[in-house]
Amino acid sequence: MTHLDPDTLLNRELGILEFQRRVLAQAEDPGVPLLERLKFLCIFSSNLDEFFEVRVAGLKEQIRANATQRSADGLTARQQYRAVSETAHALVAREYELFNQHIIPALATEGIHFFRRTHWNEAQAAWIRDYFFRELMPVLTPIGLDPSHPFPRVLNKSLNFAVELSGRDAFGRSSGAAVVQAPRALPRVIHLPEAVAGCAHGFVFLSSVLHAHVGELFAGMTVEGCYQFRVTRNSDLFVDDEETKNLRQALQGELPQRNFGAAVRLEVADNCSPAMAAFLLEQFELGADDLYQANGPVNLVRLMQVPDWVDRPDLKFPPFVPALPARLAKDADIFAQIRKGDMLLHHPFESFQPVIDFIEQAAIDPQVVAIRQTVYRTGTDSQLMQALIRAAQAGKEVIVVVELLARFDEEANINWAARLEAVGAHVVYGVVGHKTHAKLALVVRREEGGLRRYAHLGTGNYHARTARLYTDFGLLTCDEAMTADVASLFTQITGLGKAGKLKRLWQSPFTLHSEVIAAIEREAAFAAAGKPAALIAKMNALLEPRVIAALYAASQAGVKIDLIVRGVCALKPGIKGLSENIRVRSIVGRFLEHTRIFYFRNGGDERVYLSSADWMDRNFFRRIETAFPVLNPKLKKRVIGEGLKPYLRDNMQAWEMQPDGSYRHRRKRGAKACCAQTELLALLAKGK
Repeated sequence: MTHLDPDTLLNRELGILEFQRRVLAQAEDPGVPLLERLKFLCIFSSNLDEFFEVRVAGLKEQIRANATQRSADGLTARQQYRAVSETAHALVAREYELFNQHIIPALATEGIHFFRRTHWNEAQAAWIRDYFFRELMPVLTPIGLDPSHPFPRVLNKSLNFAVELSGRDAFGRSSGAAVVQAPRALPRVIHLPEAVAGCAHGFVFLSSVLHAHVGELFAGMTVEGCYQFRVTRNSDLFVDDEETKNLRQALQGELPQRNFGAAVRLEVADNCSPAMAAFLLEQFELGADDLYQANGPVNLVRLMQVPDWVDRPDLKFPPFVPALPARLAKDADIFAQIRKGDMLLHHPFESFQPVIDFIEQAAIDPQVVAIRQTVYRTGTDSQLMQALIRAAQAGKEVIVVVELLARFDEEANINWAARLEAVGAHVVYGVVGHKTHAKLALVVRREEGGLRRYAHLGTGNYHARTARLYTDFGLLTCDEAMTADVASLFTQITGLGKAGKLKRLWQSPFTLHSEVIAAIEREAAFAAAGKPAALIAKMNALLEPRVIAALYAASQAGVKIDLIVRGVCALKPGIKGLSENIRVRSIVGRFLEHTRIFYFRNGGDERVYLSSADWMDRNFFRRIETAFPVLNPKLKKRVIGEGLKPYLRDNMQAWEMQPDGSYRHRRKRGAKACCAQTELLALLAKGK
């Protein structure tokens, strides 16, 4: 099967929103600790922001250009936009319903209060008034709207207030409207002193404080209405690969413009007057479908800091200490331990520290002559990057492949690239037209008998903070064939020449796609021959049509296929004659499921690959990615036993995908509870 009918595929944009629905369900779940439910509400809000900044922005660009291309499921950009708008409006309405009717009241019963301005007592009102004059008014600049004061430029996702006025100012002007912009330096949530709040944890929203005192900014005039609003803009950066001679300089010039891209969404307070809403839509060249009314703060993302302010462990997930492999607990010499055999790390249940130690020990080891590493996302304060800087200062050859186009991490990566170059490291920005998404580090060490290579290959980023939040596998190895492949890949990226044949790794954009399809087809051949055949794949997204076609064909041949796809999946499971042997599930829980694992029964000679790549067009054809085999039998058993089987048993955090693209919670009454993430914490990590 090579061509797929649009009826056999699901829409990508709606699939992304289905995932956001599952995230929102975590905020709804009373089994999730209360302050974590608030966090999930913030995560949902942040995810939706990015969806509009990138995906909806892309649809709007297509509509503006009168593009004729259709999605894989046969919809025009306009049809997709209408469907997305309808779903997104319903999700936002549910978000604020949860916030106002469930989360806020539940927090109040626990002594955590968000005081609305209509409920301030005399002491609270006095303290807030003083706070306004002391902390806010000196940095606020009201902008009256008249011929000499046109509508101001509004930053992407910034908090603003549209004010309706009557009367005349000192110059006799009566424009009737003004805008007040809240600087980003101002806190969006203000923690009241306990004596003022009357409780240990009392908060007020910045929007409430400004709303109550906005009249102070317009002396002698009457405020008829004050409405918070927020505009979301297209945040994709445009860099012309063919015209750009220095990618870093081009990006540095482009980044400031991200805050002023074309508007794609307008959020306003739900009490905003129709006239003001229409006026704002006109200013941002948006239509009625682009308007989202918020019954509360227009940016719930900024509440993410509240759980950190509230010392209530009983309202949060239990703390844990990631385990350290027993071999390293006995002997901290990481190179000696790798020589004894491959080491598998399963984050966040096991510590990310060995990865940091791998680079830090290499940086100070006099026997190490070279370090090479890819960087996609690493954070602004990275021990790994500091270690690479020290290695370069010590005179070692350090080559770092920095992906400058890692979306929303561009600025951090530019800064690291500049710092690395300043100390003499060789910094490469990958291959034009192909993001470097592979997670690889290579250390070359002089030992008895010559040079020996050591490598780390992973499914996740070199980012210590997200290693506590995302599930990922990493492999430390000095296998000659594997490390030779990693060295060849670095040579491809940094130099010129044709791609050589790799012995162990599958690589995008050259062999990964064909190898995945070949492995699926092998399972189909086993099934057609009457032999047991099975395939299990875990990833973030499944969209590539030829892989989906191969999966459909394998299902029809009798292959039992289990897919664990956290996010968007275009394949339709459980359709008779097409995909009745395919089951798709999504796990959404405490940790973000980020691991990519490909398991093929292979006639009994099981093959297991770990990968940086999802099964999407971009990962197969427009990125540099790797999939690497787990060869050690014990480690292979671990990957299957920790990375796949618990997730197939899960009946607490699993969602089963239906043929129409909707999802059903897997939880069954009376059944023994099975939660993969909880099992793995108990198996691998330690409680505090």
